[in-house]
Amino acid sequence: MAPASGGDHLIVAVLGAGGTMGKGIARNLAAAGIEVRAWNRSPEKLSDFDQDRIAHCDDARAAVQEADVVLTMLSDAEAVAAAMEAAGDAIPRGAIWLQMSTIGSEATERCRRRAEHDGLIFVDAPVLGTKQPAEEGALIILASGPPEVRERLEPLFEAIGKRTMWVGEAGAASRLKVVINSWIVSVVEGLAETFALAEGIGVDPQSFLDAIADGPLDLPYLRAKSKAMLERDFAPSFRLALAAKDADLAVAAARDAGLDLPVLEAIATRMREGRPGSWRRGPGGDLPHQLTRRLSRSGPAPAVWTYTRWRATFF
Repeated sequence: MAPASGGDHLIVAVLGAGGTMGKGIARNLAAAGIEVRAWNRSPEKLSDFDQDRIAHCDDARAAVQEADVVLTMLSDAEAVAAAMEAAGDAIPRGAIWLQMSTIGSEATERCRRRAEHDGLIFVDAPVLGTKQPAEEGALIILASGPPEVRERLEPLFEAIGKRTMWVGEAGAASRLKVVINSWIVSVVEGLAETFALAEGIGVDPQSFLDAIADGPLDLPYLRAKSKAMLERDFAPSFRLALAAKDADLAVAAARDAGLDLPVLEAIATRMREGRPGSWRRGPGGDLPHQLTRRLSRSGPAPAVWTYTRWRATFF
């Protein structure tokens, strides 16, 4: 059975609509006049959609019935698989499965095979951006999949993003996202350690920023993150557990390609140590125990807590 709607009208089922990214995506789709049916594993997270003309669905099957597009935006590969299992055969054959979660190459290939088996058109489209860009409709979309669906997806991508980059067959976008994430975690880790070193040896971190200003070493992303660090603003815009997951995906991709990337592996290890479960209470709140123990052996307290808090909140 083909999707029920026709013409320019689109019905989009958003699975994971209550999450940090899914909520902004669902709202922007609805604001663009697209019919949105929202489902979330924790249904209470959908309660603030009441004023957004978004249909709440109690189960995934109800959300995907008659959908032209099933959009998955969830935390990891297991969550994506569970959501699609919950939707089951209620998804119309011929619908587009728009998989926007960051799940890596191997899981993306499993999704592609499942879509083929279920008669769905698979589009792999992870995004660049966190909570604020998702809310503002300013994500960068890395898309890969059949060329014939690009025009159909254009209204969705225009509603949620400021730029779409098509990069080839399904799976290519997830590989690109892994490469970009390896750069992101390297920049953030490098900046955090640079600031910790500066404070630890009595150098004002602002002097570092002034020295590299407007030169080839300067970066807009570095500026954004350094501002938060200097202001001691450690409110997270991305969960450390998810950042650790992204770093692990990059490490796994490198190993599959036979590459030895020791810096990336070290960053992934430190992020895993910072996840809930290895934390204790400290002056700055819940902090990674192993990180705090190591750092407290050397360096003044301000540098220790700044670096540790930055790594705890990450993005």
